[in-house]
Amino acid sequence: MSPPLQLHGTVECMTELSVRPATVDDAGAIAVAHHSAWVQTYSDLLPAEHWASDTVARRRHRWRDRLSRRVPGHPLVAVVDEQVVGFAQAGSTRGKDGVPPVQSDELWSLYVRPEHHGSGIGALLLDAVLPARRPAELWVAEANPRARRFYEKHGFAQDGARFTDAHEIVQIRMVRGH
Repeated sequence: MSPPLQLHGTVECMTELSVRPATVDDAGAIAVAHHSAWVQTYSDLLPAEHWASDTVARRRHRWRDRLSRRVPGHPLVAVVDEQVVGFAQAGSTRGKDGVPPVQSDELWSLYVRPEHHGSGIGALLLDAVLPARRPAELWVAEANPRARRFYEKHGFAQDGARFTDAHEIVQIRMVRGH
């Protein structure tokens, strides 16, 4: 296992912030961050029955399995005062529904617990998984203006590519360094 990447600092009134590789023990906290961000972002876009199966417990199980296998794109977690409050992962571009990639790196996910939105944690995570404004691409829900503004602030721009995901949510591609 590689040594932890430590980015220390203060963000707002936090006393200690670090970014490090996720461990299997982080699965539950990652699941909470992932689920809470999804509820805030997608509760108006997904039908009520979706939330019957999309639970913290289901996400915890999936994260525990993923983290135990150490597959490519291993996530980094943001830890505030010893509590995981967000995560991000990037890897090789995967392409979507016949849309060819334009960059070799892709931001696969970046989620921060809603109570930490606007704190700077998302920017630290983005820089940790895709440093130095490295060329990359990502997919984001068209109906998620907060995320789109965040990515634009960090050098990403829409390139016109889009697809509709399995949840019937339109996703748009944003690229940086193209």
